[in-house]
Amino acid sequence: MTAARLSIDLDAIAANWQRLARLNRAETGATIKADAYGLGAGPVARRLAAAGVRSFFVALAEEGAAIRQALGAGPRIFVFSGHMAGDAQTLRNLDLIPVLNSAEQMVRHFESLPDHAFAVQLDTGMNRLGMEPAEWSAVRALALPKGPKLILSHLACADEPQHVMNAEQREAFVEMTDGCDAPRSLAATGGVLLGPGYHFDLARPGIGLYGGAPFDEALPVVTLSLPVIQTREVATGEPVGYNGTWVADKPSSIATVASGYADGLLRSLSGKATLWAGDTACPVVGRVSMDLITVDVSTLETVPDALDILGPHQGVDDLAAQAGTIGYEILTSLGARYRRRYTGQTA
Repeated sequence: MTAARLSIDLDAIAANWQRLARLNRAETGATIKADAYGLGAGPVARRLAAAGVRSFFVALAEEGAAIRQALGAGPRIFVFSGHMAGDAQTLRNLDLIPVLNSAEQMVRHFESLPDHAFAVQLDTGMNRLGMEPAEWSAVRALALPKGPKLILSHLACADEPQHVMNAEQREAFVEMTDGCDAPRSLAATGGVLLGPGYHFDLARPGIGLYGGAPFDEALPVVTLSLPVIQTREVATGEPVGYNGTWVADKPSSIATVASGYADGLLRSLSGKATLWAGDTACPVVGRVSMDLITVDVSTLETVPDALDILGPHQGVDDLAAQAGTIGYEILTSLGARYRRRYTGQTA
């Protein structure tokens, strides 16, 4: 088969959650938005539920529907985008908990689903989602008697432990939630690593579950193997790929593998990325194209059927550094053409 193979270790995801849970002094949930960061929300959610996760976080009500289908009744599913127009039926029927981000959303929720569970997001300085202090003060007396399931905010710089904004946001969060009986949540992966002062009642790690920074103790989760379609000998002075950006300075063996930017392997990896044949590094030469990548395999005695671009020698953050981006983008860009293979419990 030509399609590249994306192997996903569900037990490694569960182990990463367990490691973060041991660091966290309170309940530890799991963020599985964007199809579990590109790895498959259904299988990932089922494995994490088996490991003990009872609170899940998604970006959209539609994502919540997929998680509820995978898990059935029981686990809590919070929706970061809140109660958007047209969401009422989905929220009600699937028992999803909207995270209300504004007074407008609060009014919509209380009018359309007056007895339905909800959470509240506060803006403590990121200026992205949530109610700022003045807006929260105006609706607080309306919201708190209805018993929000969670009050949360989000840290903008948790991956930089010394950044002054971490303490500023924590202080703002404490001030805005003073006197509230509802459980509180401030920490995602980076917040868990900042220590107990950021843990509050519930943490909601995301990227750390999937093997990404800033959780340096994370187990690797994914292996991505790209099948070799063809190998050719290139003479000195011959170009390879679009626009001839790479020219052989000596006789070279070039393998063409089946993946490209249509599969989430960014064009910025051109001439920078490395693929691996076992323990041997093989550099990408020429431009990454839509469906194909060309790789210098001159140092190999035998060219294997496939080369790894993610695996034991190169994790998502290593590849992200080569592309000039972050591990989140690498994971969430992994394309639909990959043959996903799950290993571990519930696979």
